[in-house]
Amino acid sequence: MKDKLIKIESEFDSAYKEAKDLNLLEEIRLKFLGKKGSLNYVMADFKQVPNEMKKEIGQLVNKLKNKIEEKIAEKKQELEDKQNEAEINNAKKIDLTLPAKTNVGSLHPRTLILKEVEDVFVSMGFVVEDGFEIETEYNNFDAVNVPANHPARDMQDTFWLDNGQVLKTHTSAAQNRILKKYGPHCKAIFPGRCFRNESLDAGHENTFFQMEGIVVDENVSVSNLLYFMKEMLKGVFKKDINVRLRPGFFPFTEPSFELDASCAFCGGKGCSSCGGSGWIELCPCGMIHPNVLRNAGIDPDKYSGFAFGLGADRLVMLKTGLNDIRHLNSGNVSLLKQFGIKL
Repeated sequence: MKDKLIKIESEFDSAYKEAKDLNLLEEIRLKFLGKKGSLNYVMADFKQVPNEMKKEIGQLVNKLKNKIEEKIAEKKQELEDKQNEAEINNAKKIDLTLPAKTNVGSLHPRTLILKEVEDVFVSMGFVVEDGFEIETEYNNFDAVNVPANHPARDMQDTFWLDNGQVLKTHTSAAQNRILKKYGPHCKAIFPGRCFRNESLDAGHENTFFQMEGIVVDENVSVSNLLYFMKEMLKGVFKKDINVRLRPGFFPFTEPSFELDASCAFCGGKGCSSCGGSGWIELCPCGMIHPNVLRNAGIDPDKYSGFAFGLGADRLVMLKTGLNDIRHLNSGNVSLLKQFGIKL
C-alpha cells in the first residue's frame, strides 16, 4: 500500500510539472482525485490493510490528497493570473478621446414601482415568489373556487391555448401552488404579467401586471389585511394615501373587498381615468375562501388568511401621473424615460 502511494506521488509530481494550461491541469486533477482517479483505486484496497496499519496508511492517504489539492489550487491560481495578464496585454487600448455613450436606457416605470412594492413587503417579512404566464385551467380557475359552471369565468375573457391551458388571467393562478409549497404558515407576494381579451381604453389593457399577496396562519383577520395594505401604500408613496374599502365579490375570497385610492389626476373630482368616480380601483382583496384553503390541503377550521391582487399598472399611473394605461405598453421611449432611472 505504501509503495502504491509513493508511486502515485511520483506520478503526480511529474504530471504537475507539465501542467501548462487550465485544461491540462483539470485532466491531472481528475486523474488523481476524480471518482476514477488513482487515490480512489488505492482506497478500494484499504480494507485489505492490517488493522494495526490502518491509522498510518490513512494518514498517508490524507497527506497525499491534501498535497495534491493544494498544489493544484496553487497552479490554477498561477495559470489564471497569467491568462488574465495575457488578455489585458492583448486587449485593444481604450481611446479616452472618444465621446461617452449617452443613450444608455432606463428601467421601465413599472419595474421601478414593482421593486419598491417588493421592498416594502420584504421589509414586513414576505417572501417573493414567481408565477407562470401559461397556466393550467385548474390553477387559474378551479383551484381558486371558480369551477367551469361558475359565472365569474365570464368576467375574465380568457386567451385559451390549443392544449387546454390559458394565458393566466390573474396572479391568483399561483395561489394553489404557493400555498402547497409553504403550507398553513404562508406570507408571500408574487408579481406577474396577466392577460385578458379586454377592450382597450384609458384604464384597461389586454396585457397588464398584478402583484398577488397572501398571508395564512392562525387567527388572521381583516384587521391584518388593512394594516398591510396601508403600510404598503405608505411605503410606496412616502405619505398617507386617501383610500376607501367597499364590499366586493371574488369567488376566491369571503368576505371580499375593493380597496380604492383617490384619483391622482383629478383630485377626486372625476375624469376619464377614474370613470368619473374620483377613485381608482387599486387593490381587490379579502379573506381567502375556505374552499381555496381546502384545495391546497389547509384546514380552514384551524387556519385563515387574506389575499390581495394589487393592480401594478394602476399604481404606476397614480405615482407617475400618467393618465392612460396604454402608455405603459406603448414603447414610447420619450414618454417613459421621464419616469425611469438611467442605467
